[in-house]
Amino acid sequence: MPLKTGLHPLIVFFVLVLSLLSQQVQAVPAMAMGYTPKYGPDFKHFDYVNPQAKKGGRLVLSGFGTFDSLNPYILKGISVEGLGLVFETLLEKSLDEPFSSYGLLADDIQLADDKLSVTFHINPKARFSNNKPVTADDVKFSFDVLMSDQAHPQYRFYYGDVKQAVVLDKQRIRFDFKKRNPELHLIIGSIPIFSKDWLGDQAFDKISEIKPISSGPYVVDDFQVGKQIRYKRNPDYWAKDLPVRKGMYNFDTVVYKYYKDTTVALEAFKAGEFDFFYENHSKRWARDHVGPRYKSGEIIKAELKHKNNAGMQGFVFNTRKKLFKDKRVRRALTLALDFEWSNSHLFYNQYVRNESYFSNSELASSGLPEGEELALLKQYESQLSPDVFNKVWTAPTTKPPSSLRRNLRQAKKLLAEAGWKVKDGVLRNGKGEKFEFEFMLIQKGFERIIAPYARNLKKLGVDIHYRTVDASLYERRLRNFEFDMVVASFPESASPGNELRNMFASISAEQPGSRNFPGIAHPVVDALVGKVIGAENRHQLVIACRALDRVLLHQEYLVPNWYINVHRIAYWNKFILPKTLPLYYDPTSWLLKTWSIK
Repeated sequence: MPLKTGLHPLIVFFVLVLSLLSQQVQAVPAMAMGYTPKYGPDFKHFDYVNPQAKKGGRLVLSGFGTFDSLNPYILKGISVEGLGLVFETLLEKSLDEPFSSYGLLADDIQLADDKLSVTFHINPKARFSNNKPVTADDVKFSFDVLMSDQAHPQYRFYYGDVKQAVVLDKQRIRFDFKKRNPELHLIIGSIPIFSKDWLGDQAFDKISEIKPISSGPYVVDDFQVGKQIRYKRNPDYWAKDLPVRKGMYNFDTVVYKYYKDTTVALEAFKAGEFDFFYENHSKRWARDHVGPRYKSGEIIKAELKHKNNAGMQGFVFNTRKKLFKDKRVRRALTLALDFEWSNSHLFYNQYVRNESYFSNSELASSGLPEGEELALLKQYESQLSPDVFNKVWTAPTTKPPSSLRRNLRQAKKLLAEAGWKVKDGVLRNGKGEKFEFEFMLIQKGFERIIAPYARNLKKLGVDIHYRTVDASLYERRLRNFEFDMVVASFPESASPGNELRNMFASISAEQPGSRNFPGIAHPVVDALVGKVIGAENRHQLVIACRALDRVLLHQEYLVPNWYINVHRIAYWNKFILPKTLPLYYDPTSWLLKTWSIK
């Protein structure tokens, strides 16, 4: 029976449609991964900024090596530092929450009930630096370009579960998903948005020295390829009064000066050529950050606490090479690193050993698997070594009762099991082939760290050649996996997800430009990466990460290095810092966002 409402049937239809729409998830200005965002819809600014920060002044930072591109989104070339100042994103990620994002270019976000799409509404005030409005068409254009073969392949991994971007109207765009992915709606919010006018009639991968059209707080003012770039704060920046930008980006100009050697850079810093030094060398921190300007207070030296997931750093084996195919060989070479000696003699006892791919976080595995983690791993038991279930993985140590001598004896045994034996002081296989490889470095200062490791390997009959190459050659060889061993890091956020594909999944193992430096192609790793990405809540995420961590460790893809749970910085005493530190941050981006000139 038709409804007897006294209204025209078309009106009834629209009333029903509006009623159904009202039952759907409402658009909101912020979302978080598995919890309620810290800041409500009426928040005025983030807690880690000074909303009254003074605008003005000049900040000079350092870049390392060289650059030849103003396009950070392509595989070709080396992009310049600081381009994050130019390209804005749909959402702004909070630095004091594990994974919360707030409206920026998009002023609200709506996740569909079935979680198979997300819709963003573009802030009508949003403008590019050429004063043209940012529209849904610009967002679609940016996404489509990044997903094309003209862009760096990492974006095709990162946004791989997105089926398409659909423009609904001038201000609204919907992203359809191939499958449910709990963090994908937030991941999409990190897409950098750029103007089609930047490309003109050129292909995206041919754009390298054309100044970008900015959607962010700064524009490129001037640059000299390989030497220097200067950014100028856009006085007409459309978002300067938004809560997510209040008290941020306070410098009138930001300059990056490039140095080919970090030792030279430190001396330049102490001479006043630039303003801020983020130190990652323990020796320099202990011995070189001294002098009259430090003593007088002209330069301030500080260690800043953080709660960052420290991830993993290590000497990475390229398992694409025949020499490193055998896991026993990889473990043997891991046993030759004496971390305790290095920490005492080289690092001034500043470091902690990496024993997880999620170091310094609750995501790190420990002990033997049990409970839900054990149940998850049992699904793949036939594809895993029994050691995963009955042996706790630990990094080799020389703390008593262990010793280097004991570790090397164990390494020799493993090498013999793998078919390698010492003949006349040289390790050879059954074919008489010598065990030797190259360790490629980008920083000469790392040679002093490799030297004792090389001496220990020599005792096993292993001949390691280490050499430092220039930045351009290093980048080219690294992106094409043309190396035997390198120092590499696998940084992690407080809420890992889609980026894991680019580091550990089979799909990235042979993709030039990926961060899968070891060449990991393991079905269980693939499955567990999928579990992490598909986690519906924080509890499931923790369980999946711990299981993934355990499998990666037992596969011995690298010689674990070390980490530190503070940021070591030095800066000229001319800045005002916010009173409150964020929880999850890198010091350079925090400086750029929140510091100001006295």
